[in-house]
Amino acid sequence: MNTAPPRVLTVAGSDSGGGAGIQADLKTMLALGVHGMSVITAVTAQNSLGVQGAWELPAEAVRAQYRSVVDDIGVQAVKTGMLFSAALVETVADLLSGTDAPVVVDPVGVSKHGDALLAAEALESVRTRLLPAATVATPNLDEVAQLTGVRVEDEDGMRRAAEAILAFGPRWALIKGGHFPGDALDLLTDGTREHWLRAPRHDNRHTHGTGCTLASAVASGLAKGLTVPEAVSQAKEYVTGAIARGFALGAGIGPVDHGWRFRTT
Repeated sequence: MNTAPPRVLTVAGSDSGGGAGIQADLKTMLALGVHGMSVITAVTAQNSLGVQGAWELPAEAVRAQYRSVVDDIGVQAVKTGMLFSAALVETVADLLSGTDAPVVVDPVGVSKHGDALLAAEALESVRTRLLPAATVATPNLDEVAQLTGVRVEDEDGMRRAAEAILAFGPRWALIKGGHFPGDALDLLTDGTREHWLRAPRHDNRHTHGTGCTLASAVASGLAKGLTVPEAVSQAKEYVTGAIARGFALGAGIGPVDHGWRFRTT
């Protein structure tokens, strides 16, 4: 009998265009050799141009999905993405508190197109309930500003951002500096050790789904037993390749290529 691969659960919203959210998470997990499972928190009508609508699922539906998977199949890592409302943030935080597995929290606030994916009243729940449950928190610079008020303009600002995020309780903070000019620079730190991750910047506008993809890749590495720095380093390498191979889709911003390692052309 074949042995099951490591199991990773994503708790996030659905992207009907397939570039981000649950769809990106599951594609990433498949590409990285783990078994992906999902708890859908919200359904969006979304394409390359933006988010045309979003509908939150009831807390009991989210709770039932989570218990169904975790109680029977089990998990080696959990990744959270779009949680949409304070009620869902609280529900997911409660579920995570009883799960013995590393947790990667991508505190999704806005889409690539600038559409709000988290209610303003949910921010305090993210700060006080969700981030303390995180093994790794992976905010981008906009999400750092939203959660902490810290505006990052240079590498020293990334250190201040990490310090502010760590104050909410995650074990590690991965501050994504992808909007800086020059190399794509990220900072991973637990408050003591610093790991600066640099990668060449690719001149490609088709980058929809990068945040979801990176967080899912980190969770996949943790499920395989990697340390946090190892998992983040491998995730950065995977996402960099996916960005380089991002492709046009529709009339707007296309997705990264989750299957880039499998393609010969």
